[in-house]
Amino acid sequence: MGIIGTVLFLATEAIAGAESEGGFGLNADILETNIINLAILIGVLVYFGRNVLSNTLNERRSNIEATIQEAEARAKEAASALFEAQQRLTQAQAEAQRIVKASEESARASREAILAEAAKDVQRLKETASRDLDTEREKAIAEVRARVVALALQKVESQLQTGIADDAQHRLIDRSIALLGGS
Repeated sequence: MGIIGTVLFLATEAIAGAESEGGFGLNADILETNIINLAILIGVLVYFGRNVLSNTLNERRSNIEATIQEAEARAKEAASALFEAQQRLTQAQAEAQRIVKASEESARASREAILAEAAKDVQRLKETASRDLDTEREKAIAEVRARVVALALQKVESQLQTGIADDAQHRLIDRSIALLGGS
């Protein structure tokens, strides 16, 4: 039997005993019995309510602890994610700097290669111009020689037609041969 059963049993026995013997019994006067009834009610509530209240408070405490643990776990995850994001940002910045340096070096190398190629082209053009100039000079000299020879031959023919002495003819021929051979 529980306490309620015991209390009810005692109350029943008290009522029954009071009616039969006139001794111990329940007082039906509300003003006199209020304090006793309140004490019994508070005792019953404390006895039975303590477990319910204790269970409710324990449940609430465990829920609050679980919520706090979840919040702490999320805070740790957020801190970890922030740290990883900062590391990725640092890596990205380092990669960007590396790419910028590589681009600058590539641009510098390309510039130098273009300048070297331009210098080669200029040198090649100078050499081509020099050869063309030499060729034109040789052509001009050859034309001047051909004219000189033609004029000399013309002069010789005209002198031959007017009659030159044999010695003069031999000297003229020797000199013409020497001029032709010396070129």
